Amino acid sequence: MADKNFVRSMFNNIAPTYDKLNHILSLNIDKIWRKKAVKRICKELRISGTQDFRNHAHVIDVACGTADSTIALAKAGIPFVTGVDISEGMIKVGEEKIKSLNLNNINLKVEDCENLSFEDNSFDSAFIAFGIRNFEDKKKGLNELRRVLKNNGHLLILELSVPQNKILLSLYKLYFLHILPFIGKKISGDSKAYTYLPNSVMNFPKPKEFMAIMEECGFKNVKQKALTFGLCRIYEGFV
Repeated sequence: MADKNFVRSMFNNIAPTYDKLNHILSLNIDKIWRKKAVKRICKELRISGTQDFRNHAHVIDVACGTADSTIALAKAGIPFVTGVDISEGMIKVGEEKIKSLNLNNINLKVEDCENLSFEDNSFDSAFIAFGIRNFEDKKKGLNELRRVLKNNGHLLILELSVPQNKILLSLYKLYFLHILPFIGKKISGDSKAYTYLPNSVMNFPKPKEFMAIMEECGFKNVKQKALTFGLCRIYEGFV
């Protein structure tokens, strides 16, 4: 279980170098995964048989970090996108990016994602990209998302995963547990962050276990899809 105060402090510390490191360490594959996820969310929000979005469609991007996913959703044409994150430093970087792009359909807020300030039934869809594993209490966070989603609302979670193939798993552990922390420390100067991050992936519930948690929190029609040999997974559920 991640400690909330540690997570906030860690991401505040690495915020200035986070984007650069994230793309280097993922070999830019994270952009492909994010694109697939955004496309799926857009499909759920479109009026059947058209390319038009539902009136006032509103998505919350939870644990939005430096707002890469928030920006991708806004660029896709979704009318309203709200990004929330516990780290003030990450939000500050995101705000600068949004300002430079002159996007006016985005609102960013510093929020505890397990205690959201929004009213019940506020959003049509919720998205979490590479953030659910950092929640101190995953069930509490998922229950909050169910609360703020409208009836028939859609939740999509994009999260790093441990591959099942034994050969790939050996290479994965070598890179993720040894090479990644070394590079992360060199560039960011924070050794704890890039030791914590791979460990958080290794300790994340297995797919069936996490799907059961989603169902326990009230999500229906829960499913998952492996991406890039199981290095990443999309989890979906509906209210």
